[in-house]
Amino acid sequence: MRIRTFSRAFTLIELLLVMVILAVLAALVVPRFAGRSEDARKKAALTQIKSLFSTALDTYEADNGTYPTTAQGLQALSATPSAAPQPKNWKGPYLKGEVPKDPWGQDYVYRSPGTQNPNGYDLLSPGPDAREGTEDDITNWGTSSN
Repeated sequence: MRIRTFSRAFTLIELLLVMVILAVLAALVVPRFAGRSEDARKKAALTQIKSLFSTALDTYEADNGTYPTTAQGLQALSATPSAAPQPKNWKGPYLKGEVPKDPWGQDYVYRSPGTQNPNGYDLLSPGPDAREGTEDDITNWGTSSN
């Protein structure tokens, strides 16, 4: 009397087939999420430029009569500027804490007076490639890729 016992297990072919199916699904899904995170970063930079910095810079300008100079930079929003001309009515800080970096960890580029906005300021994030003057720049003058 021989009793047969069968053990149930997956064959190597079945395991490989499952791995191929998972790889195909990952190849379809991962790029969609990667693209969305880059879009979210671009929108975050645009929001910082249009809301956070715009409000702080306009408040600075209302108090002092001019925007901070290029030499004073965005740091003039969080601490009294050390570069000339000294603001007469600085009532800051206009930003809480340090000046934030863009979503890619780069400093925002600030110029006052601006070349695009001669009566105001130019503010931009160099974008994902971290190079100013390329098509992925996010700006305050409406020519950004967003």
